[in-house]
Order: sequence, then structure tokens, then C-alpha cells
Amino acid sequence: MKKSLFGLEENVVGALCYAFGFVTGIAALILEKENKFVRFHALQSTIWSLFLGVIGWVLGHLVWVPLIGWLIGIAAGLVGLLSFVSWIFLMVKAWSGESFKLPVIGDAVWNQINK
Repeated sequence: MKKSLFGLEENVVGALCYAFGFVTGIAALILEKENKFVRFHALQSTIWSLFLGVIGWVLGHLVWVPLIGWLIGIAAGLVGLLSFVSWIFLMVKAWSGESFKLPVIGDAVWNQINK
């Protein structure tokens, strides 16, 4: 494995990019200038966590809507579950040294990193 930030192996830093969502993603993007594996996971983590955060925030503010608020609450719960499951899944993939691309954003991130 190649080394990355602070002398850590790239798979460790890649997994840490997902640890605190966009915060660790942005930190890794700022600090890591060379390693494309780490930069891929950092950018994907940033975009994915911000996307899920915005969706969760919007759904959370729509729960009060009469008649369908309960349905929106269920959707918000599913977004929360998706966030947790994808967080674990992506950390494991990065830890194992794999550059798993999420649908749609994964390809965009890959193209951006490999410019």
C-alpha cells in the first residue's frame, strides 16, 4: 500500500475520509495533494454526505405537512438508514483498498480526480 497523509497507508486515510462525513472529506481534500485514491474518497465522501444531509434536512422540515407528514417521516427515517448503511459500506470498501463508485456521483468524482 502507498503512504498518504501523516505517513498513514492510503486505505486507512481513505476510510477516515468517511468518518465524519464532509468534515473529514474536506480536510483530506485540502491536506492530500497527490494521492488519487485518497482524493477520490475525500471528494465522494464530501458530496455524498452533503447530499444526504440536505435531503434529511428538507424531509425533517416537511414532517409537519398535514396528511402526509407521517409518510415524509418514514422517508426521513429511510434516508437516515441509507446514510448509516452507506457510511459503513463505503468505509469498509475504502479500508479494503477499493475505489467503489457510488451511482452517478462516483463517475463524476472519478473524472474530476483523474483530470
